[in-house]
Amino acid sequence: MNAHSLSGKTVLISGGSRGIGLAIALRAAQDGANVALLAKTDKPHPRLEGTVHTAADAVNARGGNALAVVGDVRNDDDIARAVDQTVATFGGIDIVVNNASAIDLSPSATVEAKKYDLMQDVNVRGTFMLSRAAAPYLEEAENPHILSLSPPLNPSAKWLGAHTAYTLAKFGMTMVTLGMASEFERQGIAANTLWPRTTIATAAVQNLLGGDKIMRASRTPEIYADAAFLVVTAASRELTGQSLIVEDVLEASGVRNFSHYAAQPGTPDEALFPDIFLD
Repeated sequence: MNAHSLSGKTVLISGGSRGIGLAIALRAAQDGANVALLAKTDKPHPRLEGTVHTAADAVNARGGNALAVVGDVRNDDDIARAVDQTVATFGGIDIVVNNASAIDLSPSATVEAKKYDLMQDVNVRGTFMLSRAAAPYLEEAENPHILSLSPPLNPSAKWLGAHTAYTLAKFGMTMVTLGMASEFERQGIAANTLWPRTTIATAAVQNLLGGDKIMRASRTPEIYADAAFLVVTAASRELTGQSLIVEDVLEASGVRNFSHYAAQPGTPDEALFPDIFLD
């Protein structure tokens, strides 16, 4: 098997009904991967496109083998069921992608307690519990990876104070991942994080960050997916414990021109909206 192929490999993704998670699923499917999607969108959402079932259909259409698991990464029984069904269907797990994430950029004075809890439960606890549940199977894999879509730790006042509750949750995802990189190093399980320099054109950006204006100044989810593919096909014992940046990963692979990733074709790089957490 080509070291840079996901053919026959099994990827378990939290979320993935739409946006970046779906783009990563489709990039894996393009290689003929098995893709298990643990997502709670069983029926169409009034404001959000796609369900776990339409995502699975898209994975199959792209050449992969999909397994749709309706469940919530906050629920330990759902996590156990997702891992068990993935192993029963495909024979193992090679890669875990912690994509599921909740976002609320409200300041501390006004963020609702239930939103604070949601972000902690999905982002931090979900990343921890799903990765831990899959670890015994990752240990048996040829080139196992955990990849979390979270930012480098940047404890500057600017970012800590920008939206404290959300910052805590995203940094928590990263700390879980870097901690597991150290814990699982002897078993050869890689664990890395990945974050983009610019905003990505997703429903979260559309609905929470500023609508059409920022969407037009963003890059497409495919740039995240192409970088994620490079990370999870790298040798697990050689690339682990890193907080990686999407564009840096692509540049290291030889990509010099990102213009085809612009959500609004023709948008110059200097006009793109910078993502949060990066100085």
